[in-house]
Amino acid sequence: MDKKVVVITGANSGFGLEMAIEFATSSFFVVATMRDITKRMVLMDIARERGIEENIKILPLDVTIDCSVKEFQTYIEELNRVDVLINNAGYAGAGFAEEVSILEYQEQMNTNLYGTIRVTQSILPIMRKQEQGRIINISSISGLLGFPGISPYVSSKFALEGWSEALRLELLPFSIYVALVEPGSFRTNIWTSGKKMATESQKKTSPYWNYLKQIESYLENSSKHYEGPSIVAKKVYKIANENSPRLRYSVGRGVKQMMLARQWLPWKFWEKLVLFMINKS
Repeated sequence: MDKKVVVITGANSGFGLEMAIEFATSSFFVVATMRDITKRMVLMDIARERGIEENIKILPLDVTIDCSVKEFQTYIEELNRVDVLINNAGYAGAGFAEEVSILEYQEQMNTNLYGTIRVTQSILPIMRKQEQGRIINISSISGLLGFPGISPYVSSKFALEGWSEALRLELLPFSIYVALVEPGSFRTNIWTSGKKMATESQKKTSPYWNYLKQIESYLENSSKHYEGPSIVAKKVYKIANENSPRLRYSVGRGVKQMMLARQWLPWKFWEKLVLFMINKS
């Protein structure tokens, strides 16, 4: 394989789809994985329109299932080259902590954290042999800031942040750089078809029902100002081509300001600000 190879998980929509197009347009060979390959048509239709179809290989991959990752690993070993791994597959688990079952927390972790670990472990032997590589984990501002009603998602992203820090320090001696991309809110399906609400929190009898409606109203009003996912795709492509990328990259309108506010405001003022933002919606 003469072209640089990028592996992208969750490439059927949102950030993953945009990144697949961005890298394929730039003459990378893109291994675009998705749990359900019947959803590949949007990606491939765009690729055909742009004349980059030959730069994309679609592979089925369920990051939560060991045998699926093993089958994927077999293909990667035959390819014998991976320059960039982008761990993007995931979903947003929502609901209030009292009402989210342990099983629902486990499912969230199995995708957003353990899925990332499975795929990374399957590719690391090749990157170590190459003595170079880039691993870009798609985190979230929710991996840095807690927000009510989405504790499963927040927990998984906070865990991903810590794991990525440790992984970066382990891989630097092999010239493999780990980076975290922390998007704010963008126009993707993460809060629609990509969201899984805890069963108990969906019931009108829930003591959190009114609070849930306030949060949903806040998110709906905020969504009018969301940017398109191509911004994140272009940022990731730039990171992948840096000589020595740093660990963290925050992306999105207002994200840096929010992080500064969280860093410098005393907690009691921060929580008042968050609750005020939700209540006024």
